Amino acid sequence: MLGICRGRRKFLAASLTVLFVPAITWIYLFAGSFEDGKPVSLSPLESQPHSPRYTASSQRERESLEVRMREVEEENRVLRKQLSLAQSRSPSHHHGNHSKTYSMEEGTGDSESLRAGIVAGNSSECGQQPAVEKCETIHVAIVCAGYNASRDVVTLVKSVLFHRRNPLHFHLIADAIAKQILATLFQTWMVPAVRIDFYDADELKSEVSWIPNKHYSGIYGLMKLVLTKTLPSNLERVIVLDTDITFATDIAELWAVFHKFKGQQVLGLVENQSDWYLGNLWKNHRPWPALGRGYNTGVILLLLDKLRKMKWEQMWRLTAERELMSMLSTSLADQDIFNAVIKQNPFLVYQLPCFWNVQLSDHTRSEQCYRDVSDLKVIHWNSPKKLRVKNKHVEFFRNLYLTFLEYDGNLLRRELFGCPSEADINSENLQKQLSELDEDDLCYEFRRERFTVHRTHLYFLHYEYEPASDNTDVTLVAQLSMDRLQMLEAICKHWEGPISLALYLSDAEAQQFLRYAQGSEVLMSRHNVGYHIVYKEGQFYPVNLLRNVAMKHISTPYMFLSDIDFLPMYGLYEYLRKSVIQLDLANSKKALIVPAFETLRYRLSFPKSKAELLSMLDMGTLFTFRYHVWTKGHAPTNFAKWRTATTPYRVEWEADFEPYVVVRKDCPEYDRRFVGFGWNKVAHIMELDAQEYEFTVLPNAYMIHMPHAPSFDITKFRSNKQYRICLKTLKEEFQQDMSRHYGFAALKYLTAENNS
Repeated sequence: MLGICRGRRKFLAASLTVLFVPAITWIYLFAGSFEDGKPVSLSPLESQPHSPRYTASSQRERESLEVRMREVEEENRVLRKQLSLAQSRSPSHHHGNHSKTYSMEEGTGDSESLRAGIVAGNSSECGQQPAVEKCETIHVAIVCAGYNASRDVVTLVKSVLFHRRNPLHFHLIADAIAKQILATLFQTWMVPAVRIDFYDADELKSEVSWIPNKHYSGIYGLMKLVLTKTLPSNLERVIVLDTDITFATDIAELWAVFHKFKGQQVLGLVENQSDWYLGNLWKNHRPWPALGRGYNTGVILLLLDKLRKMKWEQMWRLTAERELMSMLSTSLADQDIFNAVIKQNPFLVYQLPCFWNVQLSDHTRSEQCYRDVSDLKVIHWNSPKKLRVKNKHVEFFRNLYLTFLEYDGNLLRRELFGCPSEADINSENLQKQLSELDEDDLCYEFRRERFTVHRTHLYFLHYEYEPASDNTDVTLVAQLSMDRLQMLEAICKHWEGPISLALYLSDAEAQQFLRYAQGSEVLMSRHNVGYHIVYKEGQFYPVNLLRNVAMKHISTPYMFLSDIDFLPMYGLYEYLRKSVIQLDLANSKKALIVPAFETLRYRLSFPKSKAELLSMLDMGTLFTFRYHVWTKGHAPTNFAKWRTATTPYRVEWEADFEPYVVVRKDCPEYDRRFVGFGWNKVAHIMELDAQEYEFTVLPNAYMIHMPHAPSFDITKFRSNKQYRICLKTLKEEFQQDMSRHYGFAALKYLTAENNS
C-alpha cells in the first residue's frame, strides 16, 4: 500500500509539472513583455532595429527567453512520456504490494470517514498514514482487578479481536483474582496469534499506595503511572486501555499513529470531552491543573523507551508530591497526575483525534467527535453509570456494546494467514489427539467431544468466602444449563453453605444469566456461590466436564456432588459437617451417600424432617428416586433399611449404582468421554469403588428431585438408536480401561455388567 502511495505521488507530481510549468513560463514571458507599465510587443514585425524602443539588451533578453521556452517544451515532452509509463504500470504495482503491508485505511471498509477525520484538507486516498506491517505485533496493556473488571476485559478483547488483522500481545496488570479468571479464559479460548503476559498488580501497590485517590477505581486506577517500570525493558511502545473501552475499528489504525509522533512527544492522548478540568461544574469546584480541557487517559499511546530516558518515574512522582500538598488527593486517579505533568510539559503530548476516545459520560462534548457512524473508532464508557449514561445516541452505542458482549467468542478463533505464530503446546496436543480419531467412525462426534476445549470463565460473579477453620466445610457441587436457571434461588434457600456451579451457556445466555442474577435479591445476597461459565460448543452437553470444572474450583476440604434438579433437606449443610467429623472423613476413603427421592408435583410442601418425609412416601406424594424407570441406579442404598436406620450403615457397590455422595476434594474426576445422557455418574461411582472408597449411607439426610421437562439429551437417547449404540461402545471401552488401570480387581465390573 505504501508503494501505491509513492507511485501516486509521483503521478501527481508529474501531472502538476506538466500543467503548471508552461503556465508559469508564459506568465513570466507575458510579465516580461511590459516595460514602464506598457506592453512591449514581441512580434518580429513590430520589433524592428530602427524602432526607438529597440535596444541591444532587449534583443539578447528576447533570444534568451526563446531558448528557455524551447528547453521547457522539451522537459514537458519527457514528463508526458514518463507519465504515460506510470499510468500503464500502476495496476500491477498495486497488486504487488497489497500482500506485504497495509495502511491504516486498508481492511476497515471505512476509508472515507478515516480520511475525513484525520487532518483537515487531507483528501488524498493514500493519506499521510504510515503502513503497519501485516505481521507486526501490536502490544496492549490493561490494568484489571476483581470479578467485574474481568468481565469487562472480555468484552473489550472481543471488540479488538473482531476487527484485528495483526498478532496481539496483551500485557495484563492483574490482581490474583483477575489473573486466575483471565489465565483460564485465554488458555481455553485458544485464539491464534494472541499472547498473554500477566504482571502482579499486588506487587505494584507499594508504588502508588502513598497517593490518596477518591476515584471508584481505587488503588488500581493509579497503576498506569508505573507501566514504564512494570512492562519489559525491551518493549518500546504500547497502547494502554481502560477496561470500559469498545473498539469499532482495527486497532492497527491506532498503532500506526505512533509514527506521527515528533520530537519529544511520548504520550498520545485524546482531549477530555467534559468540562471537569475547566473547574466550572459547580461552585468551588477545584480540579487538578491541566492544559485547557485536559486529557482523558482511557486510551493512551506510550513511547516507553523515550519515557524511560526522560526519567518518567521521577517526573510524575515529583509532580504528584507537589500537587498533593494543596489538592490532598486525586479525584480521577492517574488522569489527574498525567494532566499535571502535561501542564508543565506540553511538548510531551501528541493530541489524538477525539474519535479515538469518544467519552460517554454525562455532559460531554462527545457528539462533536463524529458526524456519522463510520467516524467512530473507540467508545469509552467512562461514566459510573456505564450503559445508563445520558447521550443523544446512547441507544446506538449500547447496541454496539451489546453486540460484542453477546458475540460468540468461539468465532474469534481465526487464523492470521501468512503470519507465523508461536508454538502452542496445548493446541498442538489437541490437533494430535484429533488427528488420531477416525472420522468415518459412527461414534466420531462422541469421541471428539472428549478432547474439545471449551472456553471457560471462572467466577463470573463476585465470590467471597473463607472456609470454616475447623476443616469440616462442605461445598455443594452441581452443573446446569439455561433451562434449569429457576432452580438456583430454591437451592440457595435450602443450602446456606458454599456452592460451586458450572453453567453451560452461550455468550448471549451468559448475559441473560447475569441480568437474572443481578435482579435476584436471593442470589445477590449470597457471595459464597461460585458461578463458572463453560461456553457452548459442539452438539453434546458435556456434563462430566462441567462437573469437573465445578469440583476443581472449591475452597473447602469436602464436596457434596449433587445435581441442579435436587433440593437438599433444610439443615443438610450443618448435618454433613457433623458427619464429616463423626465418620473421620479426613483420614478415611469414604463416600457418604445422601439418599435421593423424587416428587412428580411441581408444587411441593417440602418435608422438614425424616418423619414427615416417610409419611409422604407412604401417602404416595414422594417416591424413591427413579424407582419406576431405573431402579438399579439407587437400589443399593437400601431404602427399606434407611427407613428405620439411626446410625450410618455401609453398602456395597452394584452395577449401575449412581448415588449422590459427599467426598474429599481429592477424589477422582468424572470421565469426560460420557456426554449428554447415560453413564456419566455410574462411571464415576465405579471408579470410586475401584479406588476402594467405602459407601456409607447417612441415616438422617435426604434430597428430593423436582420435576422438569425431559432434557434434549435424554430425548436423543430415547429416539436415536446410534446414540444408544455409541453409549454402549463407550461403556465397554471404559470398562476395559478400568481393567488395564486397576488390574484383576476391576474384572468384577465386566462380570457385573454381563449379569445385569
